[in-house]
Amino acid sequence: MGHVWKAHDPILDRDVAIKVSAQEFGPRFEREARAVAALNHPNICQIYDIGSDYLVMEYVDGSPPRGPLAPEEALRLALGIAAGLEAAHAKGIIHRDLKPANILVTPSGVKLLDFGLALMKNGQEATVSDAITGAVPIATPPGTVLGTPGYMSPEQASGLPLDERSDVFSFGAVLYELVSGKRAFGGHSGAEVLCAVLRDEPERVVAPACLVQIITRCLRKKPAERFQSMKEVRSALEQGSPTRPDETPSIAVLPFANISPEKENEYFADGLTEEILNLLAKIPGLKVIARSSAFAFKGRNEDVRRIGHVLGVNNVLEGSVRRAGNRVRVTAELINASDATHLWAEHYDRDLTDIFAIQDEIGQAISEALKLQLGPRSRLVNIEVYQNYLKGQYHRARSTLDSLLKAEEFFEKTIAIDAGYAPAYAGLAGVYAAFAAFGVKPASELAPAAKSAAGKALAIDPANSDAHGVFGYMAAAYDYDWNAAEKHYRAALAARPVPALVRIRYIHWYLLPLGLIQEAIEQSRLGLETDPLSMPLHTSMTWSMCHAKRYQEAIDYARGALEIDANYYLLLLMMGLAQLGADLAQEAVISFKRVVELAPWFHLGSWTLALATLRVGEREQGQELARNLAASFGDTVGAALYYAAVGNTDALFESLEGAYRQRDVFLLLIQCPPFFDQHRADPRFQSLIHRMNLAPGTEKDRAAFRKSTA
Repeated sequence: MGHVWKAHDPILDRDVAIKVSAQEFGPRFEREARAVAALNHPNICQIYDIGSDYLVMEYVDGSPPRGPLAPEEALRLALGIAAGLEAAHAKGIIHRDLKPANILVTPSGVKLLDFGLALMKNGQEATVSDAITGAVPIATPPGTVLGTPGYMSPEQASGLPLDERSDVFSFGAVLYELVSGKRAFGGHSGAEVLCAVLRDEPERVVAPACLVQIITRCLRKKPAERFQSMKEVRSALEQGSPTRPDETPSIAVLPFANISPEKENEYFADGLTEEILNLLAKIPGLKVIARSSAFAFKGRNEDVRRIGHVLGVNNVLEGSVRRAGNRVRVTAELINASDATHLWAEHYDRDLTDIFAIQDEIGQAISEALKLQLGPRSRLVNIEVYQNYLKGQYHRARSTLDSLLKAEEFFEKTIAIDAGYAPAYAGLAGVYAAFAAFGVKPASELAPAAKSAAGKALAIDPANSDAHGVFGYMAAAYDYDWNAAEKHYRAALAARPVPALVRIRYIHWYLLPLGLIQEAIEQSRLGLETDPLSMPLHTSMTWSMCHAKRYQEAIDYARGALEIDANYYLLLLMMGLAQLGADLAQEAVISFKRVVELAPWFHLGSWTLALATLRVGEREQGQELARNLAASFGDTVGAALYYAAVGNTDALFESLEGAYRQRDVFLLLIQCPPFFDQHRADPRFQSLIHRMNLAPGTEKDRAAFRKSTA
């Protein structure tokens, strides 16, 4: 479109850039002159003079940004870009061609360039002659597509009228590229790229949750679903700084690779990883990333520096395990996450019975490398007990119905070999608790077995956090004994590290039923500090926002978290409930359908689908689904949600009473607005709340109790 020359102004003694226009592109340069002349901002390249076919502009000594960048660097640049766009929008100027090539990074920040496609207020475009003569500005003919494929918004690609939300989309595409190093929308031709912009969602980007959420919301196809202004974008960037390493020693233990001839030995490699992780977590002063976040990188060939930035740690431990018969070879290396330098490495070639000594030696070496003190730990002596327990934990961590049944089998085998091994009893109790939470069986059938197993674990090890967590859960969901629940949760939360399930149960089955919403949000935040990729914790945060009636915020948060795992059905369920709360029934149908596809046995998902189907006007389909569910599952909280929606009050309370008799764990969620709001004054509802010890005044009593036991 022309040439750019570096020149020197001898009068003012400064370097400048002179943009000389090719004749046919004169109007574009005129537009740029008018737009830039209206702006005076440190993040926008300034204009000094104009001529018939040239512009004299500020000389910017910089280069376009290139990803992938560390999250904090991407955030720094994003704030500068957002500030420049916000200033332009305040003057009624839409950039329309935001892309990395039109951004220069300097030692002091960023500069936005090339406003040649800028759109003025009310869709009008200004020229230099307009500025001189005051003539009416010209406008691009309707349907004309201007911009760069891959960065323009869907409405821009469609030739539709634009506002500042179009730049919000382009900003999201730029930020995606800064974080990931890849374009959000690709293709072999401009037409393919435009189709991707209009139709496709970009690949999941691996980044801290705050950046993922901002990118996701900016790139929504519908302008109404994006941030509505760059001011909102800038505010979100300022509020959500990425987790970053600090001076506190920190480490992520990546899943050790299983290089054994038998692939089924993966459980052994995972178990060894978790044992080392738990060992390191007991070192005072060392921040250790939780299992679920570290294991998110399993099988992925990610740069260790990127892993360190995403997880917010300054050290990474990785290794491999090769097992053959009764021999095991373990390699391990400690890496500085900031520059990928190796701090320590070792390999061990031992008998299988020496696996506990290997764990201790690795822990000791790491503590010495980080200049920390490794504390004492108890060790197993029976390798057969250890292997069966690891298999149980391996399957339990997968949290599917089939995997939980396998976990139950291996925990029972462990106990059959060693009836004095507390972790196996706690693991078995956790499986029964999961069955109740997933709705496989009502808590009335599962609670006795769960409490029995947890009790045996505590008889052997009174400090077992897993067992205390199950007891707290059952005290709340089965006995409605909030004092007992509080005592057990306090004991469970005293563990280091706090097991993720303990914190999640505490949020879902104690804090939220008692209306302690801010505490629930804070507990979710605390958990995410060391477990930033935990889908259960992101689910807890979403559900807590629903309780606070922050429905749109919950939806936006859930969408961002689903970038980590789009198939996590519990988060999809919570997002669907938030969508119902926000009167977005059509979107809720989509969410609930996905829940049913992923977990057909999870009847709460099916009931909510029936409810949402009814809300969108498909009455017959919703009623048919409800009839089938009622015949299969009987009285549940899901059924009560449905009957509340259709206005069948008698059926609603029959379902709630049935759920109470069966101790449906989801009965604890009836406090969440807005689903039962219009029935709260009904004497039957008040009676139920009273029997569950959730009557008015309970929250105050619980607060006094927490203070007395602190």
